[in-house]
Amino acid sequence: MSTVAYPSSAIDSSAAHTAGASASHIIRSAQDVSRLVNAGAAKGSNARVVIAIALGGVFLDAYDLTSLAYGVKDIARQFALSPVQVGFVSSAITFGAILGALFGGYLTDRIGRYRVFMADMLFFVVAAIAAGLAPNAWVLGGARFLMGFGVGLDLPVAMAFLAEFSRVAGKGNKAASVAAWCPAWYAATSTCYLLILGLYAILPDAHLGWLWRLTLAFGAVPAIVIILVRSRYISESPVWAANQGDLEEAARILKRSYGIDAVVERGTAPVKAPRAASWRNYGVLFNATYRRRTILAAVIGSASSFGYNAIIFGLPVIITSFFHQGPLTTIIAALALNLGFAFVGGLIGVKTAPTVGAWKMTVLGLSLQFVSLIGLALIGKPGSGVLVVLAILLLGGYLFGQGLGPGSHSMTYASLSYPTSLRGIGVGFNQTLVRSASTISLFLFPVLAAALGTKVFWVIAIAPLTSLLFLSLIHWEPSNYDIDGEDYLVSADK
Repeated sequence: MSTVAYPSSAIDSSAAHTAGASASHIIRSAQDVSRLVNAGAAKGSNARVVIAIALGGVFLDAYDLTSLAYGVKDIARQFALSPVQVGFVSSAITFGAILGALFGGYLTDRIGRYRVFMADMLFFVVAAIAAGLAPNAWVLGGARFLMGFGVGLDLPVAMAFLAEFSRVAGKGNKAASVAAWCPAWYAATSTCYLLILGLYAILPDAHLGWLWRLTLAFGAVPAIVIILVRSRYISESPVWAANQGDLEEAARILKRSYGIDAVVERGTAPVKAPRAASWRNYGVLFNATYRRRTILAAVIGSASSFGYNAIIFGLPVIITSFFHQGPLTTIIAALALNLGFAFVGGLIGVKTAPTVGAWKMTVLGLSLQFVSLIGLALIGKPGSGVLVVLAILLLGGYLFGQGLGPGSHSMTYASLSYPTSLRGIGVGFNQTLVRSASTISLFLFPVLAAALGTKVFWVIAIAPLTSLLFLSLIHWEPSNYDIDGEDYLVSADK
């Protein structure tokens, strides 16, 4: 078997693929491991399976939010809840995610991606079952809080897996892999509505009160599936392992999950990355190198979360007010909007990430959202059939814009603005702010909708407008950029 050693220059992608199947690559440092990953996995590797499993956590996050969005009216009626109490139950999951993201980001960098990922799956199982069996609103809120803590733990590690098992440029690059979280989100949303539709069809009218319980409890199923398949496919991130000084483990992961034979040069002393995991790294996010990126990612993520959660949580209520019909029409319309607009938009966001880039697509999506919300605010409560159709199309336009723009790339900015040593902390900090915005949105929407009616769209329109303003001031493009290479440069904060 021949041996190939690569200098400090970038590895050619096609050469890496060819050599990966027939030769061993000598690795002397974590930087060599990062270059091999950036060049792309060998054919027949498990890298795509790892990415698919990582997206499972995103699926659970979206599913759990949507499952309560439809059932909240039945929950309020069953437990005799006031609008403020409904806001408490609705926002419990995002409040838990605030704390989960804060600790999850640090733990992802400190103890590794694999350990945190497997721990947070247990939260989903326990919390989903507890929520489905909740005897009162307090238990339901507590279960949702626990579930949110798992969500907060999951997103930093899921984004790390997506970024660290993908190539840096070309089709399926890091930006495209991270952006795939968006169609995964809408696939989960649509799955939830399909499940609701199926249960609605088979449950007797006298037992429709069980619908929300069964929907919530079903969230444990995909989590159990992920737990069962983890030992076969999921490994630690090779770049993270190399950054800890464990090049031998990184070589084993490259072989197992990436299909690349790698050999550690004899006599190579273990050298860790220049920046160790620490709570102090939260401060590094605001140094001269990362400050503008951190601010931009925080604004896009928080504003997008505030607007989207208000719309998606209120979607069943909004559609019901438009059609003045029963729950079946509401379920079908919500499903059609998610599949026909949001999911398709998300796929476009993934497809265009390597070519058009994140910045342009985010601007395009936000512009479409702003126009759609202004249109909905001007229409108000549609009275004629033409206005109803127009209002539904505007809702679809908002969701389409979310999918191809901020929905896809809010996590692109959060994940690919930082190298491996800071990625967990960076995503964790971003998600702490994003989930705070979600909490405020989910708590306030029932109150604002009750007080303002359709005028609430004027308030929601502030969210995309704010993001557009910051994008005009900060022109940062994370797609096709070797962000992990920054770990091996002299840090600006040193």
